[in-house]
Amino acid sequence: MTQVQVKAKAAGEFKQEIKTESHSLLSDAPKSVGGGETGPNPHELMLGSLGACTNITLQMYAQKKGWELKGVTIDLTEEQVDDPQNPGKKVSKITRNIQVQGDLNDEQIEGLKGAAERCPIHKLLSGSSKIDTVLKK
Repeated sequence: MTQVQVKAKAAGEFKQEIKTESHSLLSDAPKSVGGGETGPNPHELMLGSLGACTNITLQMYAQKKGWELKGVTIDLTEEQVDDPQNPGKKVSKITRNIQVQGDLNDEQIEGLKGAAERCPIHKLLSGSSKIDTVLKK
């Protein structure tokens, strides 16, 4: 089980301290909504998680196959687009552009694309998930 704790650095502040078992990092809201931009905003963190997971997955897959994958760079964007199933509503669309370096043939490139779509964060974001919320005083 993965566990993370998130706590506001000070009351009424948007700056958040995110603690894992062995790391600590900050997230903050953009200045346009009253934040201080002292760290990535939650959407940037989510995109970073997808990119990091994808990159790790591709590297592990290539190592397992013995392929000469020399490097991976992933650019991610999130935008609001019209929901084709609900006219007038918007949905998030994430675009993941992956650039690979190495001596790879077309079949290996397709294999890497398939591996990218099997990364755990990709599956979490694109599949059905359940979030239970418990609020206590």
